[in-house]
Amino acid sequence: MTQQIVPNIWCNRTAEEAGAFYATAFETTGFQASSAVTARYPAEGLLDFQRDLAGEALVVDLLIAGTQLALVNAGPEFSPNPSISFMVNFDPLFFGGDVDAARRGLDTLWAKLSDGGTTMMPVDEYPFAARYGWVQDRYGVSWQLMLTRAEGEPRPLIIPALMFDGPAQNRAAEAAAHYVSLFAGLPGGSEVGAQWPYGAPTGNATAEALAFGEFRIGDQWFMGSDNGSGVDHGFTAGVSLQVNCADQAVIDALWEGLSAVPEAERCGWLVDKFGVSWQIVPANLGELMEHEGAYERLMQMKKIVIAEL
Repeated sequence: MTQQIVPNIWCNRTAEEAGAFYATAFETTGFQASSAVTARYPAEGLLDFQRDLAGEALVVDLLIAGTQLALVNAGPEFSPNPSISFMVNFDPLFFGGDVDAARRGLDTLWAKLSDGGTTMMPVDEYPFAARYGWVQDRYGVSWQLMLTRAEGEPRPLIIPALMFDGPAQNRAAEAAAHYVSLFAGLPGGSEVGAQWPYGAPTGNATAEALAFGEFRIGDQWFMGSDNGSGVDHGFTAGVSLQVNCADQAVIDALWEGLSAVPEAERCGWLVDKFGVSWQIVPANLGELMEHEGAYERLMQMKKIVIAEL
């Protein structure tokens, strides 16, 4: 799988610790997982609120069964919440077709992630799954663990799940169509997948709102649903979606199509019309940041201009 979009998780000085925790949790379940520091804060050129982070880890890359997540090591400015969670797809196909082994793997990972965390929906049988649970772990990251059927086209182990509520309530289908249209010209194309409405008003969700929906960007699948709990969470920069762009033309097009909150534009970050935070960056950003003074120049930018790094 070519991963063009990397979910970034904001950590309050815990990125290295969290990376090691997640790698161990998934390895215990039987999946290959690793974490490594891939970028550090420079010694100079930091903003005032970053100066005590000089030399510390900036990004910890977490690789789980071929899916990359990035842990951003920063301060208490943001934190993840259930608006963007990670579906862990316990398809028996990952376990040689053994449903019981998949169930045991789910329970093993649940025990790890729920230790010190908060249960949002306990592990149990539900109308939509033979076994499912939703937990917010000790670092505030939300995970949905589900035993899936070994039928139809396979899905990856980890799928980012966007939940639309607050000002974006009942807009999940609109968002899926918008993202698919915007990314249609990128390698691999994009498409809207299956969608199931609630069928009856549920919480703040209308009957036509999506209880479940999915869309694909390139090789990656995402879930999008409308919150039926009646409790708003709202998107924040606690989890953002980093798009690794081939060149300036792609950066320009995505910036134009996504950015909807001018005051949120900074260092390649933007917020779209649904409230989702994105980072639109060159694919070789790590290489560009090795240029002398690049970090300081990046801190002064809104949209990234590659030629000026």
